[in-house]
Amino acid sequence: MQAFGLLGRITVASTSKSRAATSRVSSISRHFSSTPANMVPISKETDYLVIGGGSGGLASARMAAGKFGAKAMIIEGSRLGGTCVNVGCVPKKVTFNAAAIAEAIHDAKAYGFSVEEKKPFDFTSFKHKRDAYIKRLNGIYERNLTNDKVEYIHGWAKVVGKNEVEVTADDGTKQTVRAKKILIAVGGNPTPPPANIPGAELGTNSDGFFDIDTLPKKVALIGGGYIAVEFAGMFNALGTETHLFIRHKTFLRTFDPMIQEGVTNEYERLGVHLHKDSVQTRIDKAADGKLTIHYKDAGGEGTLEGVDHLIWAIGRTPATKDLGLDKAGVEVDHKGHVVADDYQNTNVDNIYALGDVCGKAELTPVAIAAGRRLAERLFGPEQFRTAHLNYDNIPSVVFAHPEVGSIGLTEPQAVERFGRENLTVYSTSFTAMYYAMMEQEAKGPTKYKLICAGPEQKVVGLHIMGLGSGEMLQGFGVAMKMGATKKDFDSCVAIHPTSAEELVTLK
Repeated sequence: MQAFGLLGRITVASTSKSRAATSRVSSISRHFSSTPANMVPISKETDYLVIGGGSGGLASARMAAGKFGAKAMIIEGSRLGGTCVNVGCVPKKVTFNAAAIAEAIHDAKAYGFSVEEKKPFDFTSFKHKRDAYIKRLNGIYERNLTNDKVEYIHGWAKVVGKNEVEVTADDGTKQTVRAKKILIAVGGNPTPPPANIPGAELGTNSDGFFDIDTLPKKVALIGGGYIAVEFAGMFNALGTETHLFIRHKTFLRTFDPMIQEGVTNEYERLGVHLHKDSVQTRIDKAADGKLTIHYKDAGGEGTLEGVDHLIWAIGRTPATKDLGLDKAGVEVDHKGHVVADDYQNTNVDNIYALGDVCGKAELTPVAIAAGRRLAERLFGPEQFRTAHLNYDNIPSVVFAHPEVGSIGLTEPQAVERFGRENLTVYSTSFTAMYYAMMEQEAKGPTKYKLICAGPEQKVVGLHIMGLGSGEMLQGFGVAMKMGATKKDFDSCVAIHPTSAEELVTLK
C-alpha cells in the first residue's frame, strides 16, 4: 500500500478505473448524507479513523486492522511516532546514554584505567547520528502501517462533524473522510513561556533541545518537572555549565519527598547550579547572541549572563486547539484536555481519546496499552467487550542523575488514603558497590522506600533512586500489579551483590 505524502496524489483521475472509484465515492457520500455546499465532498470512508500518529494512535490502528481486520486509517501531519520517537523518550534516552558514557570515562580512573581523550565530545556528529536513527524509526513505523493494512494519510485533521474529518495536505489540498469511529490521539505540545516576561521568546522549548547541534558552554533551563531535570543532568554530565531555575526548593514535586530531596541534593553535589524559589523577570539578547536572564529568588534580584541556550521546560499542553472538537460536541476541560473515562470513551458515543491529549498518566507505554485495549474492545471478539487499561500502579522512570523509579502512592498520598496508623514504611539509604573504588566525595547516593498498608502490609508504593533504577523497576512493577505484600518481598531470595537486593531485605 502506498503511503501518500501529499493528499493531492489521491485525487481521482479521468480513467475508467478512476471513474468507477468516483462512482463509488459518490455512492458513499449519498449513503451517509448529502454534502453541504460549503464542505469538501466526502472522498474516503473507513471503520476506524485515528487522528494522530503517535505511539498510542499507531498501536490502536495497527491492532484494529492487523489483528481484527477493521478498515483503519491514520492521519498525521508531522512525523510518525509522535513526541516519544521524535522529540521525547527515544532521542532523550540516546542522549542520556552519551551522558552516562561521559560519566563512566570520568569514573574509570578510580578503577585503574587511564583514559586519554584526544578531543572533546563531538556533539554535532552525535546529534546528526541521533537524527538519522530517528529517521530510520519513522520509516519503520510507516512500513509497519503498510504491513498491517492501515491507510496512512500525511495531513492535518480537523473534526467537522460527529463522523466526519477534513484533512488538509501540506499543499493545501483538502478532502473529507467519513468514519464510523474516530480516535483522538493527537498528544500535546510544549507549553509556551509566560507572555508577561519580556524576551521570553528568545528561549526555545523542550522540543528545541533536540535541534541544538553544538554543545553549549552555558545553558539555562526553566522548569521543575522530569523533562527539565533530565536535560539538566545530561548537559551537566557532558560538561556544560548548567543552570536550573525552579519555583520551589525541590524539583520533581509529584514524586515522593524522598525522591524530591534526594535528587535535588545530588544535583547540587554534581555541580548543577540550582536557582531555587525563582521567577524570571526579563530576558535580553546581546549582539553576540548570548542571553542574559534577569530573575528574582529568595535572595532578591539576580542576573545570569552569557547563556548560549535558554530552554523552557514548563510542561505540555494538549494539542486540541483548532482540532474542531466543538463541532462534534466533544467535551474538553479548562486546560484543553479531552475528557475520557478509563475505557477511553468521550461524551460522544463514537469518538474516543487516549494518551497525552487526555492528561492522564502521560507516558508512552500508557498510550500504547490504552490504544491496544481500545482496539480489542471495539473490534475484537466478545471476550474483549470490557477490555480497558487499568490505570492503577503504573510504573514511571526519570532518567535523572541518579535514575529515579516510582510506582504506586507517594507517602503523603498513602497517608491521605489509608491513614498514618495503617501504614508501615520501610526505607534505606546506602552506597552502591559501583562506588567502592572511589573517593568519598565522588560517591553517589542510593535511596529506596517501600510503603505498605494494612495488617497484611500490601505494598502500595515503591520509590527508588540510584544506579540502575530504570531497569530494576520493571520486575517490581509486575509484583505490585499482582498485589505483592511485604511478606512476598521478604520471601524472595536476594541476588547478591546488587542494589536491588536491598528491596527484599528491608527491615
